[in-house]
Amino acid sequence: MATFSSRGLSREDVLSARESYFKSLAPSGVTKPGTSLRDGIFDDAKSPEDYPGIGAGSVKNAAPGETDKSAIFTSAALKAHTEDWYAGSEDGTVQGFCNHPILHDFISRFTLWGDNTLTVKRTLLRNNTPGNKAIGVHYDQSFMRYGEPTSVTAWVPIGDVRLEGGGLIYMQDGEKLGEEIENEFTAKAKAAGMSEDETKNAFNANMMTTGFLSEGPADFGRRYGKKWLVSAYEAGDVVFHSAHMIHASTKNHDPEGRIRLGTDLRFVDKSRPWDTVRHIHTTMI
Repeated sequence: MATFSSRGLSREDVLSARESYFKSLAPSGVTKPGTSLRDGIFDDAKSPEDYPGIGAGSVKNAAPGETDKSAIFTSAALKAHTEDWYAGSEDGTVQGFCNHPILHDFISRFTLWGDNTLTVKRTLLRNNTPGNKAIGVHYDQSFMRYGEPTSVTAWVPIGDVRLEGGGLIYMQDGEKLGEEIENEFTAKAKAAGMSEDETKNAFNANMMTTGFLSEGPADFGRRYGKKWLVSAYEAGDVVFHSAHMIHASTKNHDPEGRIRLGTDLRFVDKSRPWDTVRHIHTTMI
């Protein structure tokens, strides 16, 4: 399931969040001097290696990047996950972008979960600077494995994304294929006499070190004879997808050097078994 919601959010709310994000990353020098923070234009005088994408090909449980400057950038990008403008304040006086009532209300009605709808605290603010790695092929249950595969992800592009700007792409019939991959491995694990926990751990170990099914969408598509569905996005758009929906991104080749920024917000039915391990704010990859 992948459902596209055009202008589900206020454009102003989204662009305000984009501005707050790049303001928090200002010490890293990622944006081009003299440009608007809302535009989020990459400083092309800098090396892309110093500004690696969060969640785009980094080894699990390891921060991306190998330079001293990349450490500064990554630290600031991770810190943004817990700032009030994004996560909300502990005393509740600041709502935070993650807790936008429009998203929560839509999910509660769309899924019929109602008051059992819960926003998972762990999210991922993925930045994709021009010229860096794209997000590899995956489905979200790979990262929510300690709960039922009933979670719903809201992918929110935080700013406009051109076709060539590194937006999210979805595989044709990707949900069915994701379920088949999951079920095939589970069947093999059970046949080998593995327990439920051993199966989870074995599946995770069988994935790439990044947690992805593949680094390259093109090769993965050819392997399974599937097409990729591609779109441009505008600030305010939201895409909702299920736990087994296979997706990835393209590389960011925005002609203006615009940094692609988006967030993965996940929702669960709290009356059912869900991955409580993920109910903490993101402080590391």
